[in-house]
Amino acid sequence: MSAHLSDVIDVLEAAYPPRLAQDWDSVGLVCGDPSETVGNVTVAVDATAAVVNEVPDGGLLLAHHPLLLRGVDTVAADTAKGALLHRMIRSGRALFTAHTNADAASPGVSDALAAALGLTVEEVLEPIPTGIGLDKWVVFVPAENTDAVREAMFAAGAGRIGDYSHCSWSATGIGQFLPHDGAAPAIGTIGTVERVPEERVEMIAPSRVRGHLLASMRTAHPYEEPAFDVFELAPLPGDVGLGRVGSLPRPESLSAFVSRVHDALPGTSWGIRASGDPEAQVSRVAVCGGAGDSLLDTVAAAGVQAYVTADLRHHPADEHRRASEVALVDVAHWASEYPWCTQAADLLRDHFGDALPVRVSAVRTDPWNVERTRHES
Repeated sequence: MSAHLSDVIDVLEAAYPPRLAQDWDSVGLVCGDPSETVGNVTVAVDATAAVVNEVPDGGLLLAHHPLLLRGVDTVAADTAKGALLHRMIRSGRALFTAHTNADAASPGVSDALAAALGLTVEEVLEPIPTGIGLDKWVVFVPAENTDAVREAMFAAGAGRIGDYSHCSWSATGIGQFLPHDGAAPAIGTIGTVERVPEERVEMIAPSRVRGHLLASMRTAHPYEEPAFDVFELAPLPGDVGLGRVGSLPRPESLSAFVSRVHDALPGTSWGIRASGDPEAQVSRVAVCGGAGDSLLDTVAAAGVQAYVTADLRHHPADEHRRASEVALVDVAHWASEYPWCTQAADLLRDHFGDALPVRVSAVRTDPWNVERTRHES
């Protein structure tokens, strides 16, 4: 039982598109030959030595956190991370990372966290805008020339929406103009008002092709001075981005909700910390897997009663609680992202079935590993 690594990568990149990754991030294939096969997949939050020990020779480790993220200039075998990579390469093991692209994807890390807590996701907390860098073109063309102008604009990069091309809209009307001395009208005569059946043709295009598109449209258009408009489109909220907002099946006290979080996530030495009125009712919740204090201002305006995330620092949390009634529930970073492992494993199982064994590592890779013990007097 096996699958080509390239096929596994295709499935992962379709689910967690690399374009969604932050510009500082490092995602994708770290080691491995895409043309070769992998016999199994292990999913984990971190690529630690203990996790790598679980990956059979010839297998793939799918990790959430990048092994090589900051300022790496060597993978020599006498360095901790280099030694790990050398072990993997020598045994034919591959490593692939889906990090902030998996955070932003839909479904992604925060969807998995929301599902673990029993939330029904309603919206993205901080959506990545769509429509950035897009223009809407409106061109008025004599009816008999509409197809030629439309095709020229398509060839120049206009009319693409998602997986569709040659997208346009048109309506008929009457165009009017009066040629003056010096004009060379394609239709009509100097000094006479002309009324022509025309079509209003609309389509979108990337802003970066404005110059090329303008030249192509002018070349195909029969008029000396074509009538047209170009509108820069405003960005709209998309269905991908950081964090999620969801609702509970029924309202419950903050104290009960904190217990829900405690029971839903794997245990860690960090435990669960919360700030708010224990008796306050919680029905709508924001979540963000991983470090989420950068979203506190967004959370305060999201119409929620509680926010579940990780790595909340003292001062941002203090400032938030002074200005907002939204309760904070702080969990271990690893614990908040661990539910994603099951999501990613199910993704691969659904695609490859029995042809590719997939398992989630049970190794707790949370770096905080010493728990306080109680001494009886």
